[in-house]
Amino acid sequence: MKKTLIVIGAGLESIPVLKKAVDMGLHVVAVDANPQAPGFTYAHESIIGCVYTPEKSVAALTEWSQKGGKPHGVICAAVDAPGTVAAVADHFRLTAVSAETARLATDKKAMKDRFAERGIPIPWYQEIFSADELIRILDERRETLVIKPVDSRGARGVLRLVYGSPDMPDSVWAFECAQKESPTGRVMVEKHLDGPQISTEGFVVNGQPFCPGFSDRNYEFLDRFAPNIIENGGDLPSFLPQDVQAAVKKLSGQAAIALGIKNSMFKGDMVVHGDKPYVIEMAARLSGGYFCSHEIPWNTGVDFVGSAIRLALGETPAAAEMTPSFQKGVAQRYLFPDPGKVIAIEGVNKAHKMNGISMVEIRTAVGETISPATSHPARAGVIMSRAQTREEAIEQAEAAVAAIKIITE
Repeated sequence: MKKTLIVIGAGLESIPVLKKAVDMGLHVVAVDANPQAPGFTYAHESIIGCVYTPEKSVAALTEWSQKGGKPHGVICAAVDAPGTVAAVADHFRLTAVSAETARLATDKKAMKDRFAERGIPIPWYQEIFSADELIRILDERRETLVIKPVDSRGARGVLRLVYGSPDMPDSVWAFECAQKESPTGRVMVEKHLDGPQISTEGFVVNGQPFCPGFSDRNYEFLDRFAPNIIENGGDLPSFLPQDVQAAVKKLSGQAAIALGIKNSMFKGDMVVHGDKPYVIEMAARLSGGYFCSHEIPWNTGVDFVGSAIRLALGETPAAAEMTPSFQKGVAQRYLFPDPGKVIAIEGVNKAHKMNGISMVEIRTAVGETISPATSHPARAGVIMSRAQTREEAIEQAEAAVAAIKIITE
């Protein structure tokens, strides 16, 4: 009898996880609120349930189970929904993060509080309740701050406030921008630590952390999209010295354990500031952006999603399965056309045929409207390349981006 895996989320970036589960011989049940979710095509069964409202997904899956369905594991894919995973796991007695860990991983203030309690290095931070409070803190600290919603995702409402810059946005506008993206209307600020930023991704297995995922984050467009903080992909392997990488990986594992992650995965946003690693945020889920499904396997040989699924099923992957066997070049870049109505898309076939290009994904079409890029969902497409070295991969990805023209008016 096939084991059944529930996958919370059936959007575009969930598809590799759904396909992997099917390839592993599992019966796959996908849950999403969108009846036309593209991932439903790849699942054996589709359940309509809001991935960000645990009780709705639990209710829908309970009804499904009463008709004979029996789950053996649950996982979320490319959605920040550990709370729903925890609720489903608790209801069906499956292996996953606890409700408390899910809460800590999605409430950035609670997360920072936990890290502070456990001695995990983090930037200075504070919850704020008004624009006047933001003005006071800026005047007192006189340094670059980041303002963000306490409980949102995808860089929505996240702004960099460069103290003393003539381009710094109005504090009332900045506070309201962050607040409107918070489901609970909560806002926080933290010190902006300059230095290389890194995405890490790994597992905690029986108390032992493994961190095969390590990508240098690309923020070349900070000025272009200011005050919004928009990432433009990343590069692997890292340019950082091995001892610094080891320190970042060690801290990622410590932070995951501090959140209560035991037999599950973690995804860290890290920064190296003054030669010391700090945690910006830590998620208790698989990453989006094809990091877990494409970049890590291409870079290291680790079947990251396969190991994550096995953990969700209550199995224990061998250490060797979670340990890199090589370091090859991978680069990812996004497409940011000018805002406006799309009147033509050119060069896609040319980019597909270019040396080393492993993915060209266009997320818009002629006739659609491109909005100004204020968060990660605004990206109009993604390019990914593979090579023997990091430098070759970057060159290939940037050449493919240059070949594609999304023309707007």
